[in-house]
Amino acid sequence: MSSSYGAHPRPSGGAELYAWLFMRISGVLLLGLALGHLFLMHVFNSIHVIDYDFVVQRYLGPFWRGYDLLMLWLAMVHGMNGLRTLADDFLPPPLRRRAVQGLYVLGAGFLLLGTWVILTFRASPSV
Repeated sequence: MSSSYGAHPRPSGGAELYAWLFMRISGVLLLGLALGHLFLMHVFNSIHVIDYDFVVQRYLGPFWRGYDLLMLWLAMVHGMNGLRTLADDFLPPPLRRRAVQGLYVLGAGFLLLGTWVILTFRASPSV
C-alpha cells in the first residue's frame, strides 16, 4: 500500500497540470540556482569582498544578470503558484478570489520591479 499523505493527485489536464509540472521543474531548477548562489556568494567569497563594486563587476557581463533574472522569475512564479495553491486549499471561495488576485498583483509588481533593477543596473561612481 503506497502512502501519499498530504499529497495532491496529479491533475489530469489543463492549466492545473501545467502549474503542477512547473512546480516540480522550477523547484529542481531553483534548488540548483540557490545552491550555486550560496556557494558563489557566501562560501567562495568572504563577506569582506561583497560590496557595491563586487556587484558592479558581476553585472558587467550578461551571465550574472541572466542568472539573477532566471532565479528571480522562477522564485516569484513558483512562490506565487504555491500561495495560490494554499489559498485554494484553505480559503473559502469569496475570499479566495480576492486573495489570489491580490497575490497576482503584488507578485507581478515585485517581479517587474526586480526585472527592471537587474536589466537597467548601471554602475555609478562608488563613494
